[in-house]
Amino acid sequence: MSEVIRVVLVDDDAMVRTALKMFLGGGSGIEVVGEADDGAAGVDLVRRERPDVVLMDIRMPVLDGLAATERVRALPDPPEVIVLTTFDADEYVLRALRIGAAGFLLKDTPPDRLVEAVRTVAGGSPILSPSVTAQLIAAVAVPSEPEDPARAQALARLESLTEREREVAEAVARGLSNAEIAAELFVGVPTVKTHVGRLFDKLAVENRVQIAILVHDATR
Repeated sequence: MSEVIRVVLVDDDAMVRTALKMFLGGGSGIEVVGEADDGAAGVDLVRRERPDVVLMDIRMPVLDGLAATERVRALPDPPEVIVLTTFDADEYVLRALRIGAAGFLLKDTPPDRLVEAVRTVAGGSPILSPSVTAQLIAAVAVPSEPEDPARAQALARLESLTEREREVAEAVARGLSNAEIAAELFVGVPTVKTHVGRLFDKLAVENRVQIAILVHDATR
């Protein structure tokens, strides 16, 4: 990531883009390098500008934000994507997290939190705390049928974990911090960090959000 955090805005509402640009312009070290009013144009813009972070609306013409996020995350050295939504239990948010979005923000997020979120994801961390992630999943997930392919796939991926790694994964899904997991399992925080790192590798996930989603898929 460059010293200045480079951001692309993708939203079909010009007023929303203007507001976002104004909010981010006041944040030291953040530069809006481009805007697009539909998902397809947004993907092309990301290819050209190679930003660090993309703020992506969900409902847009030509190509919706979900499909655009998937294409952006498939690019070489992809930027982090923050999904913009009107409702905190939007049915598409969970799907966006599954395909690699770093988290989501409500469109009425205060400017200081918006700036903080951009800095956080640019630094490689999701903007959802594990506890908020668990609440989101509980709010939008629908119970699956016994033969649900997503559940079967999640169970198969978790089978590669050791017993201790499985315990850590389940604790992450319950919203516990590394320190809280360490206290619960009677191990040191560095040990927990090592286990979490192994979870990233074994489960082929990028952050704690996706670990939580995978555990919930397997257990619902």
